[in-house]
Amino acid sequence: LSVNDFKTKYAGSYFGVIWAFIQPVVTVVVYWFVFQIAFKTDVINGYPFVLWLILGLVPWFFYSEAIIGGSNSLHEYNYLVKKVVFPISVLPIIKVISALFIHLFFISFTIILFIAYGYRPDLYIIQLIYYSFCILILVLGLSYLNASIVVFFKDMSQLINILLQIGMWMTPIVWNKELIPKNLEWLFKLNPMYYIV
Repeated sequence: LSVNDFKTKYAGSYFGVIWAFIQPVVTVVVYWFVFQIAFKTDVINGYPFVLWLILGLVPWFFYSEAIIGGSNSLHEYNYLVKKVVFPISVLPIIKVISALFIHLFFISFTIILFIAYGYRPDLYIIQLIYYSFCILILVLGLSYLNASIVVFFKDMSQLINILLQIGMWMTPIVWNKELIPKNLEWLFKLNPMYYIV
C-alpha cells in the first residue's frame, strides 16, 4: 500500500516520482545559497556549511512530509474508511512508510556527499538506526493524534502547516545551537526534533 501511495502521489505528472526528490534538493540549494553565499557562513563545528545543513534538513524533510501525510490520511483514503471493511489504523502508517522511501534515499545521498567531501563513515554512522527509529516513532504517534483530530476539525491541517513552519526555525537546522542563551535552552529542548537533529 505504501509503494502504491508513493507512485500514485506523482501519477499523471510528466516527471513522476522525480518531483519527490527535486523539491528537497531545491530547498537545500536555496538555503545553501542564502546562508553560505549571501551570509558568508562557511564552516560550523569544523564541517562545511552544506554538510552541516543537509544533516539537519534530511530528518526535517521526513518529519514534515510524514506528519502532513499521516495527518491527512483518513481524508485522503476516505473511500476505504466509508465503503470497505478496512482497518483504518493502518492508514497513517501507509503515509509514513511512503515518506520513509524518500528519507532513505536522502540518507544515502547524505552519506555519499560526506564521502565526496572526504569524510569516511565510522562507527558513529550506526546512530542513524537509532535516530531514524526515534523519528519514525515520533511521526507515527503524531500522525495518529493529528489524523484523529483532523477528522473533526479540518482546520487542523492548516494549523499543522503553520506549526511545522515555526518548528523548522525553532530547530537548529540553519542556525547553530551554540547561539541559544543558556537560560533559554530548555525552551528549545521542548521541541522533540531538537533532539533528533
